[in-house]
Amino acid sequence: MTNNYIIIEGNIGSGKTSLAKLLSEKLGGKLMLEEFEENPFLKKFYKDPSRYAFQLELSFLAERFQQIQTEIQNRDLFQEFMFSDYMIEKCLIFSKNNLDDQSIQLYRKLYDIIQKSIPKPDLIIYLHKDSKHLLSNIGKRARDYEQDIKAEYLEDIYNNYITYFKQQNQYPVLFINTNEIDFVEDPTLIEYFVELINKPFKIGLHPINLR
Repeated sequence: MTNNYIIIEGNIGSGKTSLAKLLSEKLGGKLMLEEFEENPFLKKFYKDPSRYAFQLELSFLAERFQQIQTEIQNRDLFQEFMFSDYMIEKCLIFSKNNLDDQSIQLYRKLYDIIQKSIPKPDLIIYLHKDSKHLLSNIGKRARDYEQDIKAEYLEDIYNNYITYFKQQNQYPVLFINTNEIDFVEDPTLIEYFVELINKPFKIGLHPINLR
């Protein structure tokens, strides 16, 4: 099998966790999901971003690093797949949007130290939805602290993702527009993702049309 460590990424409300769960159920293997709701600064950040942005990003960096290290160390080598709904580079992508220039410089120093010891994925699948669809999904899941998220914020996050993916030279990234598809409502779509996982891809960004 070409791709064993697979990360599903995307903006807030893109469905990355749902897809990671579905693929794990379909193919088996280990499932690693971000434990973001336990973060003590998340709700505070949405209420007062300027005050809590650095605490939030620093705590996410520490929590993600610890979780990845623990899960990788405890990974059953006989399980063929490992799925996750986030990559460590997410820390850098969101920090660029949430921190001021001075804070970013300090944060980047800490990030650069940590990310060196993080294993790289074999494949990243990025689920793209425009801000209208993202806001619709955010509204449906009705988390109180997310309801004031603006389209502009989501668009800035998207631009940070794409800028990073175009510049990185470590792994293949499949960019999939999911505005018109719903893999939760249409289980047959999972077969398309399974086919993608079984294919070899060169390092870089790859736009993919499922249908």
